[in-house]
Amino acid sequence: MIDRTDFYIDGKWVAPEAARPLPVINPATEEAYATISAGSAADIDKAVAAARKAFETWSRTTREERLAAIERIVSIYRARSEEMAETISKEMGAPIRLARDAQAAAGLFHMEAFVRTLRSFAFEHPLDEANPQERIVYEPIGVCGLITPWNWPMNQIALKVIPAIAAGCTVILKPSEIAPMSAMLFAQIVDEAGLPAGVFNLVNGEGHVVGEALSAHPDVDMMSFTGSTRAGMAVSRAAAANIKRVSLELGGKSPNLVFADADLEDAIGRGLAHCFQNTGQSCNAPTRMLVERPVYDEAVRLAAGIAEGYAVDDPAKDGSHIGPLVSEAQFHKVQTLIEAGIAEGARLVAGGLGRPEGLERGYFVRPTVFADVHNGMTIAQEEIFGPVLVMIPFDSEDEAIGIANDTPYGLSGYVQTGDPEKARRVARRIRAGMVQINGRSRPAGSPFGGFKQSGNGREGGKWGLEDFLEVKAISG
Repeated sequence: MIDRTDFYIDGKWVAPEAARPLPVINPATEEAYATISAGSAADIDKAVAAARKAFETWSRTTREERLAAIERIVSIYRARSEEMAETISKEMGAPIRLARDAQAAAGLFHMEAFVRTLRSFAFEHPLDEANPQERIVYEPIGVCGLITPWNWPMNQIALKVIPAIAAGCTVILKPSEIAPMSAMLFAQIVDEAGLPAGVFNLVNGEGHVVGEALSAHPDVDMMSFTGSTRAGMAVSRAAAANIKRVSLELGGKSPNLVFADADLEDAIGRGLAHCFQNTGQSCNAPTRMLVERPVYDEAVRLAAGIAEGYAVDDPAKDGSHIGPLVSEAQFHKVQTLIEAGIAEGARLVAGGLGRPEGLERGYFVRPTVFADVHNGMTIAQEEIFGPVLVMIPFDSEDEAIGIANDTPYGLSGYVQTGDPEKARRVARRIRAGMVQINGRSRPAGSPFGGFKQSGNGREGGKWGLEDFLEVKAISG
């Protein structure tokens, strides 16, 4: 059993104020393999005090000093990336190849992008050519509370911690208590990089205790949260008393519009691969596949066959298979929503209830596809967060856009068509923060975030850095 019961506060590992051990469960075995501590408001008080003290000096460091510190973190992270991949695989069930090539790699991808952003960012500039005497200055917002999720742990830690300290802020990180071990490893990396005491702090614990204390703390200037929409509302309510800035990256129910002129086999294959990646536990997964009527039946046939061919297996094994869901609670949630789809009349064409054959233990689920879904069904509106695709037919471009936008979410959208003008036209009408056309990936530094109940603010690139900065106008 691995013991990680200390917190990282003020540049050192310290015991919690009160001993409250929490087990960390391997979702492939359903057994505890590590122990952390559940923190308290008193632990948050200590971490915030350390961050507040450190802000006085860290906020006045030069760009070059902060850049050098981040580059040390990047170098150490790169050297320990295999260890990070193994940690992520064990804590949240990502197959080791995915953990190595996508999960751990995403952290490095974003860190390197922020290094480039920091080098070129203009922290001071004139208002415009006609008013050179008016200076616009960007200054760090202050002490930042960062709450990160379990599904892409290092992706989100990198998107919050690195731009915050690059801006000159100091931070308190509260990772998910379900998958905290990668964050603990990251804290070791930061410690090895030699950041000044108090710039980075980590306190583990449950959201309703530690997250609440962090969000409501009067000496925290900003909260950056990634997780469920319901939890994001709780963070916003707690933060409102102090009028602190709140940046939220929340849920999604992203539409994938497949038109009849698309390369159908390629579009369906890519759509399922993206939906099922990370066992469907991605906020931007294209979980609603809207297909134009003339090719709908063929698309359903293709999707069913592809889904049935997906392998589900132990995440410790190398390969391109799907791993388990992260927890027992997530397993039961996905099973309940599959039951709802069947009960409400959706046509089950692949997968369904229960574990895959041969897997009697672990939070494994069957890759599932529902056809003949409409937007009034629960599975078309709720974020399932599992490998479950719903397929919806449409007859016209306007109908497709109407269905796509008929959701409380607005994180991502996807368009598949052979007509470039149609692709651009449809992309502009989808109410989402990001739209990808014909499988084109998003480059480093592109802003990540959504509309409506998918949150506010943007992560990545200069937008991610600006989230942690105040704007000051100096005249004369």
